[in-house]
Amino acid sequence: MRVIGTAGHVDHGKSTLVKALTGIDPDRLKEEKEREMTIDLGFAWLSLPSGEQVGVVDVPGHQDFIKNMLAGVGGIEAALFIVAADESVMPQTREHLAILDLLKVPAGVIVFTKVDTVEEEWLELVQAEVAEVVEGTVLEGAPMVSVSAVTGQGLERLRQALDEVLATVPPRADRGRPRLPVDRVFTVAGFGTVVTGTLSDGTLRVGQEVEILPARLKARVRGLQTHKHKIENAVPGSRVAVNLSGLSTDQVKRGDVVTLPGWLEPTQLADGSLDYLADAPRELRHNQLVEFFSGSAEVPAHVRLLGTRSLAPGQRGWVQLRLAERVPLVKGDRFIIRQPSPSLTIGGGVVVDPLPRRRHRRFRPEVIQRLETLAHGTPADLLLETLDRRGPLPARTLVAEAGLPAATAAETLSQLLRGGQVFFLSAGPDEASAGAQILASAAGWASLLGRLTGELASFHTSQPLRPGMPREALKSRLKLETRLFNEALARAAREGALVESEGLVRLPDHAVRFQPEQQAAVDRLLLQFSRSPTTTPSYKEAVAAVGEDVLLALIETGRLVRLSPEVLLLAETYRELVAWVKDTIGRHGSVNVGQVRDAFDTSRKYALALLEHLDDQRVTKRVGDERVLRQ
Repeated sequence: MRVIGTAGHVDHGKSTLVKALTGIDPDRLKEEKEREMTIDLGFAWLSLPSGEQVGVVDVPGHQDFIKNMLAGVGGIEAALFIVAADESVMPQTREHLAILDLLKVPAGVIVFTKVDTVEEEWLELVQAEVAEVVEGTVLEGAPMVSVSAVTGQGLERLRQALDEVLATVPPRADRGRPRLPVDRVFTVAGFGTVVTGTLSDGTLRVGQEVEILPARLKARVRGLQTHKHKIENAVPGSRVAVNLSGLSTDQVKRGDVVTLPGWLEPTQLADGSLDYLADAPRELRHNQLVEFFSGSAEVPAHVRLLGTRSLAPGQRGWVQLRLAERVPLVKGDRFIIRQPSPSLTIGGGVVVDPLPRRRHRRFRPEVIQRLETLAHGTPADLLLETLDRRGPLPARTLVAEAGLPAATAAETLSQLLRGGQVFFLSAGPDEASAGAQILASAAGWASLLGRLTGELASFHTSQPLRPGMPREALKSRLKLETRLFNEALARAAREGALVESEGLVRLPDHAVRFQPEQQAAVDRLLLQFSRSPTTTPSYKEAVAAVGEDVLLALIETGRLVRLSPEVLLLAETYRELVAWVKDTIGRHGSVNVGQVRDAFDTSRKYALALLEHLDDQRVTKRVGDERVLRQ
């Protein structure tokens, strides 16, 4: 199953040729038929002599509808580059060629239409001009076929030429992460919302849960069609209509992406390599506003030039694209940029990092080196660079972000694991379970560990009298997914970088230390507690004596135990009382408030506070006026 697309100037016969080849009129809109001009994308299909099933995306040629053209050509595997023999090269001939070249469309056939209207000598001149125009582009050396949609001349040769060029294009890879850029949305009575697009990177099947990005809406695949035939599974490289249950047509639009939930993160920053067209009208300035196109998406963007002050026509440079809206992108995606006014295609390139962690500072050699590695490095370089930059990642996320085929990534990861350059964050897992495990590189782990210990150091500085930072507060500050946070904390504890106890996390050398005047106040307070251990100062009195921060530190470090909002005991007194309660219940079967009060010569307030505290701690439970031990 393959997909091809048309390209060429308006009125050069693209739609007429598609209808002659397929028997399907791709102009579906009333306005298109009235104006006899393609306005939006049209779709058809045919079988080639080899039996290959081919979907056809017919695009508008008028300059006013280039944006619609861009929404359809991103997923094609070959182009029918159409030039009318009676007009030769025209403005959109050149612009469409530039777009095909910037998108690196793998193959194509140059088709001369309307040959029944010109002399042979004229046709030869036109062919020579087109051969010169395509020199140095993806269509250099492409087969040339002369046709007439009216007489049928050359149509069979065109089918054969398409067969031959598609045979040279490798089938679309199945990376297990299907993406369907939506180029059309409509409703079918009795079925609901239907979206269409060209599927890449994976398979969709009926019944599957999917996610619509960037809005993160969930839906289920109710049905699938290719070329109006119902199918159970849609494969990469095919034109697909997807019937979505659970969504209305106003919740999905052209430019959205249908994919599996959880793996693809829409972005508003993307790093890439940009080719600025030689015929661009002026140099590209830093932070210039452009229109950004990728897949079927179109958003305004600012182009940040990372290694140069400006980019002259014909130059290539590293850029960071700041998108006005979030767009789902992956490494290796091609993109086009156009100037808004006058509307004109000025360049395009490839995404090398769809999720940079921050806005880059310009003219930094380390930034350029990282981008060079991402663009040209070995599989091992790409995996290590991603882990170094992003920190520990689940293996599946790592492979997706590195943009490697699954088999290549698996083999490379095995080598890196055996060589110790990559390791599992948690203790115990083996290589066989790597797909579900979190992986780290030395640099990536060092970076995350630095964040962990840095947050703790900052907390200890601001809260020196707290024995540790609450575990959940640390997780919130780091903004880590739960599993990654848990495994990172456990590894850091194994390495001795921090200590975790009773829900608090601290650096190993941290201890609560009082200032001399604070320590003197603490000593006086604790002396009061030791002199009257079961009729101690109240919480308010203790705060007045040492201050609330110091009192909380005494409680959190375990030197005092708070039985109730007002009752405090020394830790050793508390242990003595608990031991007495347990022993008494063990000998007599139960104990009550009066017995505790009398045994320790205290008041009912203290005795009741103790027993209610032990109830809360699930040491005892109340039965009438008595307490018994919990089983």
